[in-house]
Amino acid sequence: MANQARVASLQDNINRPTRVLSYPKKADGKPLYTSEFFGENVFSLQQIAKALPKPAYASFLKQMRGRQALDKGTADAIAHAVRIWAMDRGATHFTHWFQPQTGSTAEKHDAFLTLKSSFSPNGEEVTAIDAFSGSQLLQAEPDASSFPSGGMRTTFEARGYTVWDTTSPMFIQEGPHGTSVLYIPSVFISYNGDALDEKTVLLRSTSAIAKSASELLNLIDPVPVGAQPKVSHVYTTLGTEQEYFLIDRSLYSLRPDLKHTGRTLIGNLPPKHQQMDDHYFGRVPSKVMATMSEAELELFRLGVPVKTRHNEVAPQQFELAPIFEEASLAVDHNLLTMDVLSKVAHKNKLKVLFHEKPFKGVNGSGKHCNWSMSTDRGENLLDPTVKPETNYRFLLVLVAVLHAVHQHGGLMRTSIASSSNEHRLGACEAPPMIVSVFLGEHLTEVLNSIEESRPIKNFSVPEIQTIKLGGTALDVKVASLPSIARDLTDRNRTSPFAFTGNKFEFRAVGSKQSPAFPVTILNAAVASALQDVTAALREQMGDKPYPSDADKVAVIKKFIASTKSVRFEGDGYSEAWIHEAEKRGLPNIKTSPEAFEQLLNPVHSDMLTKLGIFTASELQSRHLILQERYAKDLLVEASTLRTLLASQILPAAFEYRASLAQAIGLLRNIDNDDASPELAALKALTPVVKELQAAIESLDGSIHGMHEVGDDAVAEAKFANDHIAPALNVARAAADKLEALTADKYYPIPHYSELLWF
Repeated sequence: MANQARVASLQDNINRPTRVLSYPKKADGKPLYTSEFFGENVFSLQQIAKALPKPAYASFLKQMRGRQALDKGTADAIAHAVRIWAMDRGATHFTHWFQPQTGSTAEKHDAFLTLKSSFSPNGEEVTAIDAFSGSQLLQAEPDASSFPSGGMRTTFEARGYTVWDTTSPMFIQEGPHGTSVLYIPSVFISYNGDALDEKTVLLRSTSAIAKSASELLNLIDPVPVGAQPKVSHVYTTLGTEQEYFLIDRSLYSLRPDLKHTGRTLIGNLPPKHQQMDDHYFGRVPSKVMATMSEAELELFRLGVPVKTRHNEVAPQQFELAPIFEEASLAVDHNLLTMDVLSKVAHKNKLKVLFHEKPFKGVNGSGKHCNWSMSTDRGENLLDPTVKPETNYRFLLVLVAVLHAVHQHGGLMRTSIASSSNEHRLGACEAPPMIVSVFLGEHLTEVLNSIEESRPIKNFSVPEIQTIKLGGTALDVKVASLPSIARDLTDRNRTSPFAFTGNKFEFRAVGSKQSPAFPVTILNAAVASALQDVTAALREQMGDKPYPSDADKVAVIKKFIASTKSVRFEGDGYSEAWIHEAEKRGLPNIKTSPEAFEQLLNPVHSDMLTKLGIFTASELQSRHLILQERYAKDLLVEASTLRTLLASQILPAAFEYRASLAQAIGLLRNIDNDDASPELAALKALTPVVKELQAAIESLDGSIHGMHEVGDDAVAEAKFANDHIAPALNVARAAADKLEALTADKYYPIPHYSELLWF
């Protein structure tokens, strides 16, 4: 029968033993502490310091900090050291690991093995040796025309370069047959030096925000003439909460829609899904726990500081979150985390789904980006301290962030736009498509009191003298429990950009996408805003050598007033907020093609080019790439659904109809037997089959219509949004009706009830 493969997969899932893995142990058999093997597969700064002479190491540190170019001697010394280190750990190959604009990473493996020729009177003698030069470490040459380039590279001008990013450490990963591979984190640029990847622009944005923030901080906290500035560098920090689904891989293999698009294009919810609120923080299934633990073990060895694991809201949905790190390294580690989760899930006969909405009707997945700024002295610039109302440095940085969102909220919407995230944004599970900022009751009161020149409302005596906004004692009415500290600000999970104590949480980022582009845009917007705040402060202080507290308060008040419209403390899911946001003049960009156009809006494009984060040609390129990807994603979904419906779902319905018709005929031949139940089932089925046939024809029309649009990425994306997306929804509605009417033994693909439960 049609469901035999489903039954076999379910039986295998039940009978399959959980994979067993040995945890690292000491010589005496006791388990190693995590800290004892953390980062053992990373060629860290400590490893480089051990391998290099002191002058060469000092030269390398200067290069890392952008103060000088890396000379050939130092590069050769590092290449030799890392080759020996990697080969001692089983490495046979190396690869430049980079982030093209495909949403994932790319790599090409080259062997350390090379041939050395020597010549004698007897002829040429070839010897096999292992070698790795400084030039091989620094640079490689992939085919740039085979990656998305938005027209910047073509087949007849295909040269591109990957260049080692010295700020991100090299590492080894497991290869086949007990070997390993040396990974070299890299940027990817064209022959002309244009950015073709996500990392190059991210690094540019971190440099821009470092410069802007340092200028402001050194202005408000000056040092004597001739002395070193108190702040020489500011860097952004990032912690990414990665949500994902885990399902059985054999059942996954029976769903063409999941395999080709990452989400189910048809399917009805089971009677029980997430409505009981019993999955979130519930007991992790044993197979999932084994997968999580194995992935964490590998990530610890790779120096990824994963911290938290738990069940999420939807069935088979989970989360993994790390400790925050410097932003560009955190992005590398997030992409590495996704890769390791995929590999480990495969070993455990599971499939990890990073799509933002793999199952209709239950919560989708996000990648909450917890973002802040820190000085080279370890000071968090978004730490409000116990008395934020007099912490003028914090307030100046805070209003700069508000100004950034107010000026460039549309661009932030662009950074999280995709065909997959559209299914999640705006639903009552994820932030709306209107970008606003949540500060909480306490900070809102602080800003309001400053704007209105009045005393701040008393929020009681703080109990926690740390990064939190104070706190009040909370009596839980149980004598055996201690009193606990309550934060003065609640959490607003409906806000796309919320202040959460000492950082901002960019909650609208999609689970499947790289965090690089959203963080690049956020960094750029804040860098520009910091420049505006600094300029306002210089104007306010006039000829004075440094600004007074009154000058600072005046500037803070100015930006509090100008950014008030972007602050929202209420329910971002409500219909009332949509109307209120419109009154405030905030953009409500509902579709991805609309969002992509923000890249070319002069308000945003001028800022990005002025800061040197993008060139004009790079912006045009990225605009086209985003439009092309959106159109192609929907075209793939339409083609996949059309094939699935025509080759599996409709034939199953025909077979079921035939069995009903046969049963009706047999029953009518029996004297006095009533075939009305079977006849009713057939009559209910027939119009839905016709409805599905019409939906398939509509899908065909939209697919052909896309091909007729021509080679215009913007027009293709608009057509996909206007015609293919609605056709997909109509076809799904008909298919889901048919699933509910078709006998289970005829249904050819796994149901939601089978996919969402082990």
